[in-house]
Amino acid sequence: MKYLFIIITTAIATALVCFLWFNSVSGEVSGNDVRAAQKLLSLELTDDEIDTLLADVRGNADNYAFMHQYTLKNEVPPALLFSPIPQGFKIDTTSVSPEWDIPEDIALPINQDELAFYSVLELASLLKNQKITSIELTQLYLDRIHRYDDTLLSVITITKELAMEQAQRADEEIQQGKYRGPLHGIPYGVKDLLAVEGYKTTWGANSHKNQTIDETATVVKKLEAAGAVLIAKLTSGALARGDVWFGGTTKNPWDLTQGASGSSAGSASAVVAGLVGFAIGTETMGSISSPSTRCGASGLRPTFGRVSRQGVMTLSWSLDKVGPICRSAEDAALVFDAIRGADPKDKTTLDASFVYDGQTDLANLRIGIAEKYLEDDTVNQEHNEQTLEVLKNLGANLQPVSLPDSTVLPIKVLSLIMFAEAGAAFDDLTRSNLDDSLVRQDERSRPNALRQSRFIPAVEYIQANRYRYQLIQAMDSLMQQYDIIVTPTRGRRQLLITNMTGHPVMVVPNGFDEDGHPQSITFIGNLYDEATILEVAHAYQQATDTEDQRPEFFLPQSVAKN
Repeated sequence: MKYLFIIITTAIATALVCFLWFNSVSGEVSGNDVRAAQKLLSLELTDDEIDTLLADVRGNADNYAFMHQYTLKNEVPPALLFSPIPQGFKIDTTSVSPEWDIPEDIALPINQDELAFYSVLELASLLKNQKITSIELTQLYLDRIHRYDDTLLSVITITKELAMEQAQRADEEIQQGKYRGPLHGIPYGVKDLLAVEGYKTTWGANSHKNQTIDETATVVKKLEAAGAVLIAKLTSGALARGDVWFGGTTKNPWDLTQGASGSSAGSASAVVAGLVGFAIGTETMGSISSPSTRCGASGLRPTFGRVSRQGVMTLSWSLDKVGPICRSAEDAALVFDAIRGADPKDKTTLDASFVYDGQTDLANLRIGIAEKYLEDDTVNQEHNEQTLEVLKNLGANLQPVSLPDSTVLPIKVLSLIMFAEAGAAFDDLTRSNLDDSLVRQDERSRPNALRQSRFIPAVEYIQANRYRYQLIQAMDSLMQQYDIIVTPTRGRRQLLITNMTGHPVMVVPNGFDEDGHPQSITFIGNLYDEATILEVAHAYQQATDTEDQRPEFFLPQSVAKN
């Protein structure tokens, strides 16, 4: 409380000079500077009030200049930790690990390039039964990267030496009967926000393209423990914004004239094009959901704090999340099971149960549909209606629901939280003008977002967090009545709400528009209940075939002709 009191009592003075503190280097802040700054804050201070606070404003500006003589690394968190847990919420910590049913009857295709699109369990069957080696499978994916990525631009760094080491180890262990599970020997890629010791971690930005970090992210370590093989670090839009990075624009495999959307662009693009078996992405405000939709992938954004962010670039301490992007919901469940759990190096993480068996009876679930959002999604309305019919045929009893809206809370202003935290995370980049080196510089670019964040007052950041607290309670009251809520992925309203409350979502493809571009639907789950949305998504995909469609350009010729 003392920390909060200090912030509030100094916030007006801080905000008044949020764009003028630079003047402390070349001259003192004047009363006229303060008068002009009031326009940003809807303040009307009298001349006497301004004269009274002027000394404090000047002192604050001097303190800012003094503070900026020190260096803060991106990974250093603030002393305040965000928790999405509502009042009275109970976390299920039942210790249950899923038992994965690896099929025994999977055969090698005549054209082994077709393996690039096999599911994780199908590849696991081939590896476990020694019908193919991890080295052979790894080389197949590496060959595809060399063949296609000049077109796709989804890979920043190929980790071939590490991949071959891990693949050889996997083969030796499998031959010795030391099978680690369904990810053992499976090649994958990670968004290049995750550190891997011995390789560059560029964050997709010119300003950091030669950066190396002497640690390996916890998620990468967990996947290594599961026996997975890291073959590539995949593109991220510069500093986790969009699909434009220092090497170009990552492409949508279904339309190579179109970007893959952001910022887990490389993860979604590479998975759908068959360049990796699965991938890891991150989301702050749509960066798993959006590229999964654009590219036709199945993306899971877990509950905030469900997966460690140690060794991952920070954009927003209270919003960043790490999750799998795969070719199916079942693959996403497999990967999520391997990466979830508490990490002492990330204090926001905790342990919670994951009771998944892929056999949920939808008739036993309370399923809501965000009716107003579905009506508003005129672009994908036909496919959304077809999705609801499939769910009904699977036994679902769908009930219309309304998510919290602006008649109750000022939800749209909560994006201030993300911008303010990002501004702090990359404060030195903005002040040093290194942000000028980033390729994209338009209104929707990361540099512009960082610059404007300097004009967000401390008081408004705190007020937005107070409204966020109320939103968490409101969303929990709604979700207590339902196991999942079905909503369109398109549109920022549900993205903003669920990212702010920390609720998990599963995004799955549900059709194509008239130009052949993938469309998607989103399942929202209760906090720490990824299992239910994954099982519903799996049931939906078992009853449909959209996730089985492949972009023709990346198919083996024999398959493409057929």
